[in-house]
Amino acid sequence: MDWDKLRIFHAVADAGSLTHAGEALNLSQSAVSRQIRALEEALGTTLFHRHARGLILTEQGELLFEATRSMSRRLETAAARIRDSRDEVFGELRVTTTVGFGTLWLAPRLPALYAKFPELKIDLMLEERVLDLPMREADVAIRMKEPSQADLVRRRMMDVRMRLYATPEYLRANGTPATIEDLVNFRLVCQSVTATQVSAGASLVRELLSHPVRSTFTVNNYFGVLQGVLNHLGIGLLPDYVTEDFTHLVRVLPEVESHTVPVYLAYPEELRQSKRVAAFRDFVLEEIIAYRRSRIEADPAPA
Repeated sequence: MDWDKLRIFHAVADAGSLTHAGEALNLSQSAVSRQIRALEEALGTTLFHRHARGLILTEQGELLFEATRSMSRRLETAAARIRDSRDEVFGELRVTTTVGFGTLWLAPRLPALYAKFPELKIDLMLEERVLDLPMREADVAIRMKEPSQADLVRRRMMDVRMRLYATPEYLRANGTPATIEDLVNFRLVCQSVTATQVSAGASLVRELLSHPVRSTFTVNNYFGVLQGVLNHLGIGLLPDYVTEDFTHLVRVLPEVESHTVPVYLAYPEELRQSKRVAAFRDFVLEEIIAYRRSRIEADPAPA
């Protein structure tokens, strides 16, 4: 099968238009149309339904597009591995993690990575949805549970617990609860039980809300919870790693905390030799070792 025709077909299927595909390929619309017709004749089938508003793939076209899409991803992977065979660390690295971890822990530490590798380009995708690493929706993932997908290199990096924190100003104005039953006199700041979050966090939220609480402020991610706490709205349920960057926060009800949440770093097996992935992995590991050391120094008693 003619590789050039497949490349043109893929561009047309991706753009949904002969004109837009031609612009991307630097070809005329008529040249693109001729190649598509030639491919359809070679395969003995129709690949597109022609409509006034553009092109729609036929069932046969969908099958071919799925194949060319897989080929394109594999070529991108091969190109990345070839580039990474040099000593330099450069180019784009797509990293996915949760909104909370990405905004509160990872992003504030990235300047140190860029200082070491100024030609690196991080595309940070913050969402609760688990992206498909083997299908290359992302290159590296930091997840709050062990990945279940096959063909992944994975490493448990750290453990997190959800705990209650407040500002000194809020506690001076409202007092400090001595027991969980005392929350009836305070405002609780937390994620909504319906928000996407780790199960340990959701379980603790449900437990806290099973007690009478005077007032609540709920938001759908931990960045919002932190902003509520920092602005003295109430006592907030937050991941324990936030205390490294917000050392003035006071832990409330030390006996109340979630079950352990494991944090894993994972990437596809085919990127095992990638220097960009290795640089990012080693950077995160170094930062976590520093984080653990700071926690031990701050609280030498075992958790």
